[in-house]
Amino acid sequence: MRQSDWPLNEPALEPSGAWPLAPDLSLGTPLSFSTLALHPDLLRATKEMGFVRPTPIQADSIPLALEGRDLLACAQTGSGKTAAFLLPVLHGLIGKPRGASGALILAPTRELAAQILEDMRVLAVHTRLTGAAIFGGVSPAPQEHAFRSQVDVIIATPGRLLDHLRHGYAKLDRIQYLVLDEADRMLDMGFLPEIRKILKHVPARRQTLFFSATMPPPIRALATEMLRDPASVNRERTSVTPAGITQAVYPVPQELKSALLLALLRRGDIRQALVFTRTKHRANRLADALVRDGVKAQRIHGNRSQAQRTLALQAFKAGTCPVLVATDIAARGIDVDALGHVVNFDVPLVPEDYIHRVGRTGRAEATGEAFTFMAPDERGPMAAIERAVGRKLPQVTVPDFDYHAKPAARLEIPIAERIAEIRARKAQERARAEAKRQRQGMGGGAASARGRGFGGPGGAPHGRGGRPAPGGYRGSSFGGGRGSGSSSSAGGPHGDSRGPGADRGGSGGGNAQGPSGDRPRQPGSGRKWSFRPRRGR
Repeated sequence: MRQSDWPLNEPALEPSGAWPLAPDLSLGTPLSFSTLALHPDLLRATKEMGFVRPTPIQADSIPLALEGRDLLACAQTGSGKTAAFLLPVLHGLIGKPRGASGALILAPTRELAAQILEDMRVLAVHTRLTGAAIFGGVSPAPQEHAFRSQVDVIIATPGRLLDHLRHGYAKLDRIQYLVLDEADRMLDMGFLPEIRKILKHVPARRQTLFFSATMPPPIRALATEMLRDPASVNRERTSVTPAGITQAVYPVPQELKSALLLALLRRGDIRQALVFTRTKHRANRLADALVRDGVKAQRIHGNRSQAQRTLALQAFKAGTCPVLVATDIAARGIDVDALGHVVNFDVPLVPEDYIHRVGRTGRAEATGEAFTFMAPDERGPMAAIERAVGRKLPQVTVPDFDYHAKPAARLEIPIAERIAEIRARKAQERARAEAKRQRQGMGGGAASARGRGFGGPGGAPHGRGGRPAPGGYRGSSFGGGRGSGSSSSAGGPHGDSRGPGADRGGSGGGNAQGPSGDRPRQPGSGRKWSFRPRRGR
């Protein structure tokens, strides 16, 4: 039986060899938050935020967490999971002694960690509780200060948290509450080894809250290790996508997807959209193409700095940028009020990614639309998604759009062509480097000859027996070193002052200049040579 097929009040069926989880307890949705027995300061904050009644996942999870039970909760994206674990954690910390971090919340992405911290501050506005977000891409100094000041709630991504745990100032030995948010995504991103390392720093006696949008077998196996006699709350029963989302598929050739998106924007069918692409490369190209066509667009993906990602997200939330192009890194943690549209520019390869993408709209029982652009070669993944959501999605054709038009520019260069281009560029770089080395070798020989008194074999006018070469100027910038200057008739093959008659001012014309080149010539060396420093030397 699939996780989504669990009946309402029956225990979950586990794979062979795994112990069954606790029965799913559906407590019903109370009329207001006041029925949840939360601290008055938290109830005051929920009222100021406009929360009228808890969502189903909140109504089911909060009472169990307040009882001190470990919790395994599965609910749709956008169903209110963040408040479902923040409220009981904050409630438990309010009446306890401070002076040490009491709660650790792990999240898979920077955006989600920042969003949880923002929600925590709003809910704890009437309390003295403090929190900090720990993630990469920013300076670790403020995060170190948060550890040293013992903030009450630490919200972290696994990688940066482990970096801090290597130092003595980061301590988790008094953690009372451990929360894993979007646990399925953390496993998808390969964070399981990091999570196991973090668990070694956390006390065994703690309350663990485990939240996930999907519940694949690896998640249930991890829950077996981490949770003690957990209560199970499953709000992914009837549908894996929120009921308020209108979903549609737009069949279109791959090379016309950007033109179709632009047409929908210009027609007014889409006013604000979070657009998901398969790769960072396509996200960059799509954002650039939209900007060239006069559409304000930003991008967010793993290659962007944290500052760039934050500015792009702020502009999108503020409405100054109607289109945000993203990879799946942004499928978790982007919480935009009343986001109207999510566009799958590329069909996700796995249904779970589709669920989390479209969950960015229709949040908290609101409504929204999710459009998926399907190329002919993407029918297979689309069929898998339709099986996961349990119904066939309607297909839409846009009137007056030319589905046979020739694209103005390619959005993505084929991989074989890109590899050939890279190889050709590398070959050109190697050829230029080799030519540069050859020029430097030839120039080095000429400079050496000039530095030896401008003379060559056979005694040219500036060589042996000729007029003195201007060697020995200030640090011998043109000369060959100590004793460089007018070369003797018996000098070295290139007018070397080390030859007979020019060695340290010997007879026959050696200058015997010192390092600064201003010592007078010795008697018997021929015409006198007075040194005058030239300007600029």
